[in-house]
Amino acid sequence: MARVPGPPPLEGLRRHIERRRREKPAGEGHFVRETFCMERHAARDKAREWFDLWPKAAYWTEVESWRMLEGDRIEFTMRRLPSAD
Repeated sequence: MARVPGPPPLEGLRRHIERRRREKPAGEGHFVRETFCMERHAARDKAREWFDLWPKAAYWTEVESWRMLEGDRIEFTMRRLPSAD
């Protein structure tokens, strides 16, 4: 009866994963993100500018998060793909 081989050595995979984590740390995804803090009207204009420059259908552009601060200021993060390919 033939011997069933054991699992392959994982050292090569471990080295590859460690190298990738050093090159591209966790939290850096495939999206381009930029955070802004500005008055409400300016924030609306900035978000509209992003949607005009990088249309949602091609770049998955979106307001990733936002919060209201004192003095009618908005802090928000815009997110998009780096290219439409």
